[in-house]
Amino acid sequence: MANTRVLQETAVRYFLEVVRCGSITKASEKLNVASSAVSRQIARLEEELGTPLFDRHARGTVPNAAGELLAAYALRMQLETERIGNELLALKGLRRGDVKIACNSGFAVHFVPTLVESFRRQHPGIHFGLSVGPSSEVVNRLLGGEADIGLLFTLSATRGVKVHHAQRAPIYAVMKPSHPLAASNQVTLSDVAAYPLAMSARKIAMRQLIDACCARKQLVIDPVFTSDSLEATISFVLAEGGIAFSAELPVRHLLAEGRLRAIPLRERDLSSFQLEVQTLAGRILPRAVQSFLDSLIAAIPGPPA
Repeated sequence: MANTRVLQETAVRYFLEVVRCGSITKASEKLNVASSAVSRQIARLEEELGTPLFDRHARGTVPNAAGELLAAYALRMQLETERIGNELLALKGLRRGDVKIACNSGFAVHFVPTLVESFRRQHPGIHFGLSVGPSSEVVNRLLGGEADIGLLFTLSATRGVKVHHAQRAPIYAVMKPSHPLAASNQVTLSDVAAYPLAMSARKIAMRQLIDACCARKQLVIDPVFTSDSLEATISFVLAEGGIAFSAELPVRHLLAEGRLRAIPLRERDLSSFQLEVQTLAGRILPRAVQSFLDSLIAAIPGPPA
């Protein structure tokens, strides 16, 4: 029978870092220990559990089925230990906690910082960390325990996460009120293709959906400005008078200020875009994280009619 006491030791911490980094060498650098020490701990863990945990390849170290099972268990135990520690500190009256958020770039400029500032006025002992990236990175941070809450746009369901809130997120053509198309009730991709376009990078879910729609219509769109930052594409629109694409929530403050107009796109192919709030499935959330999660969901306006 496997010696499960080993699951509480240093070996598991080293094992999780190898899983995250994809190699023993990179894990040793992050842990600031020798590669041989990491290798010994992994070997000990495999011996104690009576099974290999990794498939070794020339390009890295990948967990096998047993390794994936152990990684899921160990990560949840690690996060639970952190949660209990924070709850015990809270019981002592320290009123502290940490909330790690991962989100797409569109939420990072105004929506999330504004919400954090409002939350901290009531709970000044809570500290926040924000990481920004495409939807695949947001999910990976949740699955790897590097983020507590994910706020993202997505096209499909993801295993291993719990969806706390989901709503459709139509894509709009975003432009200055002085643009020739700004008075339109609706526009098509063919309409906007005649003007200078600012678009997100190809790794971004919205760009992938638009590209797929254009391919089906045999429409060629040639953006003059491309970025993985929504803030950059919107800044281009404000400076140059072109057109960008966005869901409504990330630019809502600019719409309210009258600096932008958001015109619905007619293509039904673009209706599958969805906004989701996610956490790691099966995890009991720390009190601070749960409280901010509730505030986040409450702050999201309903989808446009």
